Amino acid sequence: MRKWILVVGLVVLTGLYCSGIGSAAGTIKIGFNIPLTGDIPKVGEGSKYAGEMLKERINKAGGLKVGNKVYPLEFIYQDNEAKAESATATALKLITQDKVLAIIGPQSSKQAIPAGEVCDANKTIMISPWSTNPKTTQNRPWVFRACFLDPFQGPVLANFATKELKAKKAAVLYDIASDYPKGLAEFFKEAFEKIHGKGSVVAFETFTTKDRDFSAQLTKIIASKADVLFTPQYYDEVPLIIKQAHELGWKKPVLGSDSWGSAELMKLCGKDCIGSYFSTHYAAAGAKGATKEFIESYKAKYGYEPDDVAALTWDAIRMLLQAVQNTKGLTGNLEKDRKAIRDQLAKVKEFDGITGKMTFTGKNGDPIKCAVLVKISPEGTFNFYKSVCP
Repeated sequence: MRKWILVVGLVVLTGLYCSGIGSAAGTIKIGFNIPLTGDIPKVGEGSKYAGEMLKERINKAGGLKVGNKVYPLEFIYQDNEAKAESATATALKLITQDKVLAIIGPQSSKQAIPAGEVCDANKTIMISPWSTNPKTTQNRPWVFRACFLDPFQGPVLANFATKELKAKKAAVLYDIASDYPKGLAEFFKEAFEKIHGKGSVVAFETFTTKDRDFSAQLTKIIASKADVLFTPQYYDEVPLIIKQAHELGWKKPVLGSDSWGSAELMKLCGKDCIGSYFSTHYAAAGAKGATKEFIESYKAKYGYEPDDVAALTWDAIRMLLQAVQNTKGLTGNLEKDRKAIRDQLAKVKEFDGITGKMTFTGKNGDPIKCAVLVKISPEGTFNFYKSVCP
């Protein structure tokens, strides 16, 4: 059964929208705190496209039924420019001026961590589809995510490098000024050295955001005689790193993380990325069932294959809407409705998303879910290699 039908199926087709409930306009108003400009605009684009596709389907069918009333969805997309300070300002605007019921995003940990503080302090639900850093949800009962965490992803990659790539020595190159790569690099190092012993990460090289010349670090990495290079950077930086590594003589495997999964990666990287592996949330190539349907619908509408951010955003919105429906009815009092939705979201079990099943334990906003490892094929597609579950 198609996943989106689970939501649409609860719709009353007469479309008699109530007023004064859920928001002043009688809509289910959801804010999006996403990077539509800045370093990673494709991340924001994929999130917005997924949101628009889901909203159009539900509204076209009449709206979302909550209790005995039906509401149209209203999505507000705000650009955080991929900056931490803009993400906090955007969160505050959505909460206080736009008076949204909940917020989807930010996607990257660099923006999600500070924005999460704002949302939690203002008792407004935030779901980050893509932020894997533990700090995003830590001690924040109002903040959730739709992805796995780096303390899980780091060991998954360390085990993969050991068992599948036969690596005994590893090198790491990461941006020390950004929360996501810094955190994941440290989790990988800890897990790899737990397997192979202290010092088995023979090169742990750093750079700073906006750097574009990595030759000094890569020269050290090649001299270290590491068996694998792990670089948990974003899709716009990975091609520069791998191209320069190859130019300097690196011929061994390169391993990446879920920040690689953009549709733009292969346009920027080309043949240099072929044969590389990375961990992610779903694999488009060979997808089946609801995931395949989502991919085909998205591709038909927007002209390209959705990346993991789009898929995770789709799941994050659907989880939120499920929690809204589980309240059995909205009061029109924004504070009470936000609290009721938060409480229902924390109870979600075995949610069947297109990126896998998700369960919240009620202890925090982190779902229990599996990771997927993909290999970049000679044709440049992200092919499923294996899945790893907690």
